[in-house]
Amino acid sequence: MDTKNEHITEDEEERRHFIRVLNSFRGYRNNSYKRVKQAEKYYEALPEHHKAMIPYFKDHLETVKTCVDHNAEVVNILIKDADVMFENQSKLIENDTLKNTIPSLQDISKVKTTLRQFVRDWSVVGQEERNACYIPVIQAIEKYFPASECDPSKINILVPGSGLGRLAYDIAQRGYTCQGNEWSLFMLIASNFILNKCCDKNSFIIYPWIHEWTNNKSHDHQTSAVKFPDVCPSEGPSLTNFSMAAGDFLEVYATNDVFDCVASVFFIDTAHNIIAYIEKIYNIIKPGGYWINLGPLLYHFADSAVESSVELSYEEVRQVILDFGFVFEKEETDVRTTYIQNPQSMIRYEYDSVFFVVHKPSLP
Repeated sequence: MDTKNEHITEDEEERRHFIRVLNSFRGYRNNSYKRVKQAEKYYEALPEHHKAMIPYFKDHLETVKTCVDHNAEVVNILIKDADVMFENQSKLIENDTLKNTIPSLQDISKVKTTLRQFVRDWSVVGQEERNACYIPVIQAIEKYFPASECDPSKINILVPGSGLGRLAYDIAQRGYTCQGNEWSLFMLIASNFILNKCCDKNSFIIYPWIHEWTNNKSHDHQTSAVKFPDVCPSEGPSLTNFSMAAGDFLEVYATNDVFDCVASVFFIDTAHNIIAYIEKIYNIIKPGGYWINLGPLLYHFADSAVESSVELSYEEVRQVILDFGFVFEKEETDVRTTYIQNPQSMIRYEYDSVFFVVHKPSLP
């Protein structure tokens, strides 16, 4: 086997993916305009007496386009210099063939999700969601690693699937040494922006709900604005104990007994093989350490046409956790949570999440 050529192929594939993600951000405005034009076309085809009943409708569509323009401006700032985030990626940008790579609808959808992620992690509007998902985890960390009994900076905590980094940031703000880990390039580009380039509180405005054409009680709800960030990572004490690591969770962490705690929120159901996730978590936690988890089991690849996964019930997941050697310290199976939900929408999805704390026994 030609290992060298194999690595070249893998590198090329990674680079193509990187460009595809950048092109998805770049295509945000044009793709969003297509939906507005579709609505305009259908409106113009209505009978005149029907159009007369909603004379404001075209003005609303113009407002939507203006909101798209504002979002696109934020997106352009978001991806500025993104091509030099990772080593040697700048060389890739010069490839005209790759520049013209067309993003998929799924990738465009991920751009829209990323915009809503700013709301969840870095805005006042997302505070309620963060309180439900992050506060129980933080309280558990403070319970099992109290500052009165240990030096928090000596407690090494990992947040896998950290998204835009708010949970990891909040943990580090409390003095713990914390690393966020994320695989998605969409999230990595956005987290790099929010953590390293946002210098002023509430300095950006986005319109996160403009792509929701249904279940609006008012047109104003669709075009409502959200300011971010609600706090500035650059303010306050220097977070020398905070870092972000890019890459696949299963591949990045190859050394055992490294972390005092793994804190996972809405993460374990992103696995192809959830058993591998649990095994990895057990291995990287130090003897005597803790795994704190909160979230549902919305397996991300369950309905994928191109990728497969094993989907276990919580009862089965719980048994696997025990089989690896963890000991349950706390367990709640009815924690009500939401994920990037529009608080003004007529429809909202609520998860009956599981929250647990498990302990890796100390060595004899």
